[in-house]
Amino acid sequence: MSSVTVVDHPLIQHKLSIMRDKQTSTASFRRLLREIAHLLCYEVMRDLELESNPIETPMGKMEAVKLKGKKLVFASILRAGNGLLEGMLDLVPAARVAHIGLYRDHETLQPVEYYFKAPSDIADRFIIVVDPMLATANSAIAAVERLKGRGANNLRFLCLLAAPEGVEAFTKAHPDVPVFTAAIDSHLNDKGYIVPGLGDAGDRMYGTK
Repeated sequence: MSSVTVVDHPLIQHKLSIMRDKQTSTASFRRLLREIAHLLCYEVMRDLELESNPIETPMGKMEAVKLKGKKLVFASILRAGNGLLEGMLDLVPAARVAHIGLYRDHETLQPVEYYFKAPSDIADRFIIVVDPMLATANSAIAAVERLKGRGANNLRFLCLLAAPEGVEAFTKAHPDVPVFTAAIDSHLNDKGYIVPGLGDAGDRMYGTK
């Protein structure tokens, strides 16, 4: 799994442990997800290309580095992906945003698309696809396929938790898309949920069942 990076920073692991606790409130869960998104965002963008630009500080002229190329695109798999998206936009407020509406059919565990909206020039942009859970990976695979169908060719996938089954399926379907996650848990249960996991991220984030 050379294309998978587990970001094991102590602050991330600490916050993730609090999120796992079923006693953690909706408000705390949402806040912690946003905070972890900040930390994960640093790692997934660690090797972004920079270019030199002349500027003038109050003390004089210098060559300063800035991000090279067009603005990033954060592609959120609705609805739970928005929890990570909001934290990442705190750090990169100028990023463009794509929304991919997918829900999992609880009988087949297959994704059903109901919405797609993305910048028209995503083929020319670096895209980070976000969803808190990489469980069966069916939704993540479908989302990346949809983006590639629009010409996207420089993508990464960022999640909070992953299951080994999901990692295997995703990397087999999209070996060219690196995966970044805070943890790879034990396994999936017979309903397709990550164990030990943290439950349904969307329900816990929005207080729904």
